[in-house]
Amino acid sequence: MTRPQKGYLYKAFGAWHVRYREDVWQPDGTTKRVQVSKRIASLEECPRKADAQRLAYEMMYMVNTEVTSPCSTMPLVRFVEEVYLPHVEAQNRASTLKGYRNIWRTQIKPRVGEIRVRDFRTWNGERLLKRIASELGLSRSSLKHTKSVLSAIFKHTKRCGAISGVNPVQDVSIPHARESEDTHAYSLEEIYRMLELLPDPALTVVATAAFTGLRKGELRGLRWENYTGEEIQVRHSVWNRHVTDPKTRKSKAPVPVIAPLQKFLERYRAAVGQPQTGWMFAAGKGTPLHLDNLARRVIKPLLEKAGIEWHGWHAFRRGLATTLQRQGVTIKTAQAILRHADYETTANHYIKTVDADAVQAMELVEKACNERAMEAFEASSATVVN
Repeated sequence: MTRPQKGYLYKAFGAWHVRYREDVWQPDGTTKRVQVSKRIASLEECPRKADAQRLAYEMMYMVNTEVTSPCSTMPLVRFVEEVYLPHVEAQNRASTLKGYRNIWRTQIKPRVGEIRVRDFRTWNGERLLKRIASELGLSRSSLKHTKSVLSAIFKHTKRCGAISGVNPVQDVSIPHARESEDTHAYSLEEIYRMLELLPDPALTVVATAAFTGLRKGELRGLRWENYTGEEIQVRHSVWNRHVTDPKTRKSKAPVPVIAPLQKFLERYRAAVGQPQTGWMFAAGKGTPLHLDNLARRVIKPLLEKAGIEWHGWHAFRRGLATTLQRQGVTIKTAQAILRHADYETTANHYIKTVDADAVQAMELVEKACNERAMEAFEASSATVVN
């Protein structure tokens, strides 16, 4: 067991310093016991030695009582890239790893310098987020994501024994920044217009997205063997070439299939040869259809000609949540339909409120829902786009 150190207090360069020994991470991955010196206060802040001595005692108490691993003296950059990101890769989805890695490499890494894991304090995090906000002009929502990634890094340093005590990122504040642009939720009118314009497979993919609220990866992961006619069992999610389980346990809940969607799916199934198994929306090589390519090549050009703006696949999910709310469905029930893990996600991020005139106008659309859906079904093209 290492003997407690008292440290040596001395004055130099207009400040008080304390000298002691610690294990320092070496470039070859080993640790070496070396003498280090830390500045604790300026002479202006502590003109008397007795005051500086109290600060030195506090520092040495932390040095002597912290139970830390050799990772504590690693540069933060090295810890993240050699310890933390491999941990994320082993424990999380590929899409999660990509998001964390992008935030680390573009926002955090270029601005942390050579600071070691054990030396990172709350004020370091405070200055870091302010610098990111001023240099990159991120929205408040994006800065919250950045703080979450930084906090997750230091949660892992605690798990590895690199730091003890409170996560230093916990009390870091979010700098003042612009609010995020409001996200879009497709209205029923927008959806019906799309269904009248699009050919297959874009037509059936859009209908499925609009009337189930599935996430993009879940749409790509649908298989015919998991479709009963009355419901769809969500068993897979596809991101790039990665096939994984759905996002959460609740995401595996079955999704009801309403009558208009059943007609779209059955017609599309007949057009592609009545398959009983395999990917529901498949590309020419039998792999899951790339929905972003489908949107770029087919959907957006057709919608632009008709004066309809494309807001991405997730706008269908938000649209379903908003329609459910407008129909008087409780948020708790909407949460179950969207298969969210918590109530707040549905209430705060998916349901879009609309003004009274819009509500009245959409009520007219709702009365004609079945009729319009059938008209869209009859008018739409059944041409399969590979």
